[in-house]
Amino acid sequence: MLRIKYLVLALIFCSFTLAGDYRTIPNDSFKAGESYDYKVKYGFLTIGEAEVDVDEKIYMVNNRPCYKVNVLGKTAGMTDVFKVRNTYRSYVDTLAFLPHRFIYSARENSYKRDQVMNFDHQKNEVVKIEKEQSKKFEVPNNIQDVISGYYFLRTIDFSKFTVGQIVSAPLFFDEDLYQMKIKFAGHGIVHTKFGKMRVLKLNPILPKNDLFKGENAIRIWISDDKNRVPLKIEVDFSFGTIDMEIKNYKGVKYPFVWKVS
Repeated sequence: MLRIKYLVLALIFCSFTLAGDYRTIPNDSFKAGESYDYKVKYGFLTIGEAEVDVDEKIYMVNNRPCYKVNVLGKTAGMTDVFKVRNTYRSYVDTLAFLPHRFIYSARENSYKRDQVMNFDHQKNEVVKIEKEQSKKFEVPNNIQDVISGYYFLRTIDFSKFTVGQIVSAPLFFDEDLYQMKIKFAGHGIVHTKFGKMRVLKLNPILPKNDLFKGENAIRIWISDDKNRVPLKIEVDFSFGTIDMEIKNYKGVKYPFVWKVS
């Protein structure tokens, strides 16, 4: 009986040890079931749309509860002759805000590409599967994908940051490892179709490249409330500026307070 007692205690200890390998991050900004629609413009022309939603159901992946987050980007208006339909999907740990599975599907006219990335945070490995071939990559602790990184940022209370303060996290996409860095750029007000809202301004810090124009080429305005959701994004490319604005929303955790005047 004594041996059985110690065995049970050992199993309980091991289970708590394994559970403790994951960090725990409080989330007070969103819930399952929320969704946002955005329109993408180049000057006065609407050239695309983006849909971001969190499935109402919680999924188990790697024995961990996960949000299933879907992001759909597509052409619209005159540019829809190119028929772009790109889907990004991530299963994001509800407690650690880390990805367990990332799915990418590209449909651009006749071009097709599909890939799946499975994250093993115990081994710090990512296994990428594409065209029935798998490839393994070593990654650092608490690695993010492009979607989970965004939702991780939504758990951060930027209102307590000072201007110029930076938050960073490692990020893996395709076969490349990045250091995601976001700089807090202060407070402001954004005008939307729903009214005005106070916002927090963020600038992703980009390495020098030929695609984007300058280090602060991407500017993000997030609601200065508990939702902390992007209301507007501007991106300076070498050929001009693209902006994305909120179009519709539903299922938000906290009602938006829009100011009409």
